[in-house]
Amino acid sequence: MSEAPVKARIEILEGEGAGNKIDCLFNPKEYTIEKTVEWTAPQGAGKNTSKLEFKSGKPATMKVELFFDTYEASEKDVSVHTKKIFDLMKVDDTLKDKKSKKGRPAKVLFIWGQNKESRRVVFQSVVQSVSAKYTLFLADGTPVRATLNVTFTQVDDSDAQASQNPTSGGVGGERLWTVQEGETLGLIAYKTLGETSAWRSIAEMNNLAAVRRLSAGTVLVIPNA
Repeated sequence: MSEAPVKARIEILEGEGAGNKIDCLFNPKEYTIEKTVEWTAPQGAGKNTSKLEFKSGKPATMKVELFFDTYEASEKDVSVHTKKIFDLMKVDDTLKDKKSKKGRPAKVLFIWGQNKESRRVVFQSVVQSVSAKYTLFLADGTPVRATLNVTFTQVDDSDAQASQNPTSGGVGGERLWTVQEGETLGLIAYKTLGETSAWRSIAEMNNLAAVRRLSAGTVLVIPNA
């Protein structure tokens, strides 16, 4: 007997909506993750080619198409669901930007996967843009079908932005842990799994290469004990 598909979801990580989850009505057919770095070519007098110089890395982005259809559901207006996605870009006055001291939208986590053999994506980000196309309506004009193109943009420099084919754990028993300033992988392993030696399983689950450099705010998936 095959397992029921696990719905992709978006979790709000902070602010007034912290802990709230938005389940996608249908899983996406695909997603695209893009990462670029910037190189510059200083002008070199009398040279055919200038030597490239590295400037900086750009935040990674994930683009995903989400499909919503409520035609057969008791709740007919599909905008009840699409509005939740648009609301992720609203300014939360309880969250203050360090420089401007003004409110900002909350950070979110896009999660999709089902078990240790399946593909999985965990992407900590902010919602940068949403484009909605409504394609089916009731006689009174109520929209009942929509396709949303959503762009998520990376918010920190983490090795755990996107991980696939985890070596252990499953959605049913996994937990999420937000790294605090000064925490080590061994300490997190002790707090969550009861022994510091379990840091290896956390590193493998999140595809961490630089285990000694954990950035505060990074969200880790903690495998089953």
